[in-house]
Amino acid sequence: MPSSTTVRTPQEPDASLSHGLKQRHLSMIALGGVIGAGLFVGSGAGIAAAGPSIVVAYALSGLLVMLVMRMLGEMSAAYPSSGSFSAHAERAIGPWAGFTAGWSFWVLLCTAVGLEGIGAAKIVTDWLPGTPEWAWVALFMVVFCTTNLAAVKNFGEFEFWFAALKVGAISLFLVLGVLAIAGVLPGTDSPGTGNLSDFLPNGSEGLVIGLLASVFAYGGLETVTIAAAESENPVRGVASAVRTAMWRIALFYIGSMAVIVTLVPWDSAAVVEKGPYVAALDELGIPGAGQLMNVVVLVALLSAMNANIYGSSRIAYSLVARGQGPKALGRVSDGVPRIAVLASCVFGFVCVVLSYWRPDDVFPWLLNMIGAVILVVWTFIAVSQLRLRSTLDRELPEKLVVRMWAFPVLTWVALAGMAGIFVLMAREPDTRVQLYWTGAMTVALAAFGYAWQRGKAAKA
Repeated sequence: MPSSTTVRTPQEPDASLSHGLKQRHLSMIALGGVIGAGLFVGSGAGIAAAGPSIVVAYALSGLLVMLVMRMLGEMSAAYPSSGSFSAHAERAIGPWAGFTAGWSFWVLLCTAVGLEGIGAAKIVTDWLPGTPEWAWVALFMVVFCTTNLAAVKNFGEFEFWFAALKVGAISLFLVLGVLAIAGVLPGTDSPGTGNLSDFLPNGSEGLVIGLLASVFAYGGLETVTIAAAESENPVRGVASAVRTAMWRIALFYIGSMAVIVTLVPWDSAAVVEKGPYVAALDELGIPGAGQLMNVVVLVALLSAMNANIYGSSRIAYSLVARGQGPKALGRVSDGVPRIAVLASCVFGFVCVVLSYWRPDDVFPWLLNMIGAVILVVWTFIAVSQLRLRSTLDRELPEKLVVRMWAFPVLTWVALAGMAGIFVLMAREPDTRVQLYWTGAMTVALAAFGYAWQRGKAAKA
């Protein structure tokens, strides 16, 4: 990067936030954050499309995510901030970039809160038929809104125990699966490699669909860098989380996909209808294991709701603190941006209402609009790291507690990978619509942010 490049310093009073997250909270959030609803619920469609080659799809997208997390970890350890990548984009590229990355991610998280509430409610109404889904969504929303309003340590405690249950459950699943595959699990016969014989059943097209599905299953890993700003030791927390990302992704995502496609025929209807994890446990014939996994899926969905309410409120607070949103959202009481928490919950519940009120037009439009936001955010992360790293090397080398591997080569490799995924999305009819709508929202936010930036500069 040329020496004349100016790196901006966003004005963000993170000191007004509470620092109530302990290292054990952050460590478990980092560990459990990898195990999300996208893995438990969304992976079924990917398996149905790609067959056993879904393992390759998750490995490829996992490598990209590792690079993204390494880049984000480098910047977040050097500049801890509740705004995370949004603050980094403002620092490296300009206020318009921070505005665009931050508000698009806020829309994504708030919409996800509503979707996860709907998913959790469907599970509960299966157990308690006749009860209205919307009432369960409202109950979940009230519970997590209340806990996030009280104190950040409440969010940390909920996520600690949610994550512990998810980690324990998926670890047990992997152990049982490996024992069954090895033929040493009592009451089961080894499936051998028969289910893997048709490795690419739908050709390269199926692999592409599986790859796109796997990319979006990784969304949510960024929360740990947002939470780190409210921990006792932000730099240590980020460094620890990022350094263990590789084995966590390899074990939980790629490992579990390998176990599932070995145990269950890829074209089994149960993979989509029941979910891949429940289908695999049913295949093993373990009494009640399928229903137990449904409990774990419910916990994963509730955990994601909790984390997304937290993440969206902190992103909104950070944006407002940097002068990029309504001032009311920046008010902090007892270390918590309560108005931002309420606003995020209200937006999430509006999404739920739209799913019932306008399921054929407005709601699908909203889903398409957020379809590729995570890729837009990853692109901002890579470009920001590319610009900030040279400045850190030159002026503040002591802040490079976490370093991107083989800089700048792997940063450019990651950007090329993201560009490739955008191209693949443009080729598929379903994802093409998402790409267009996300692109339209991104351009609109960027134009608004740039106009705001120019107007502010003119007044200065």
